[in-house]
Amino acid sequence: MSELVGRYFDAAIAHLQRVRTEEAENIEAAAALLAEAITEGRRIFTFGAGHSSLAAQDVVYRAGGLVPINLLEVPGMAGVTVRPAPLSSALERVSGLATATLDLTPATSGDLLFLISLSGRQVMPVELAQHARGRGMKVVGLTSLAYPGEVASGHPSGTYLKDHCDVVLDNKIAVGDGELTHPGAETTFGPVSTIVTSALMQAVVATAVERLADAALAGTGATPPLFRSGNVPGGTEWNAKQMADNADRVFYTF
Repeated sequence: MSELVGRYFDAAIAHLQRVRTEEAENIEAAAALLAEAITEGRRIFTFGAGHSSLAAQDVVYRAGGLVPINLLEVPGMAGVTVRPAPLSSALERVSGLATATLDLTPATSGDLLFLISLSGRQVMPVELAQHARGRGMKVVGLTSLAYPGEVASGHPSGTYLKDHCDVVLDNKIAVGDGELTHPGAETTFGPVSTIVTSALMQAVVATAVERLADAALAGTGATPPLFRSGNVPGGTEWNAKQMADNADRVFYTF
């Protein structure tokens, strides 16, 4: 392994260790909202623009994941799937797109939205968080709190995602999202934001599942609705039943 590759793994591990320690309280707070939403029969949504959509998708319809988590899919926001790719960045600055999309979902007051944006400064995440809370939804923001101190907001209000959340999870990523340098490269490279943000999302889900499972064992709650791998015997049938049992809370099956 080259010295530079070693530096990349060290950076990723250091970030994971840091959020494990410094964000423990916020992970618990976000997990409490998630467990509460599951218990109360609410819907859960995730959204991320550009590469932030990867962490949003990572907890939707997957083995070991909670069934009622839905991806809020705003057209053109997945970044690498839209052509031309820079259109995704341009759409983040368009007012009304995210709010119109949310209004066309079954989202209601009391539902929960996980909103992922590394900088948290563009129109899209700020407007979506504002609109969701205005509709009575709870919002958990996953972002880097390094950006508000160094980069101006792109929203007319001058606010950031962090200003419109019930809980904020800070992934600690530095402005620029590059952990490595090289004399022959003119900018930083080797981002770890996807690794760290996905880990935060999975940590929240795992903590919520623990809360739900503890309640089930104590006789004060139901067994957490989880997917199984479709690659194990009975997995496909199990997942079909889970989706049928939670049909009023999922809309990715249609």
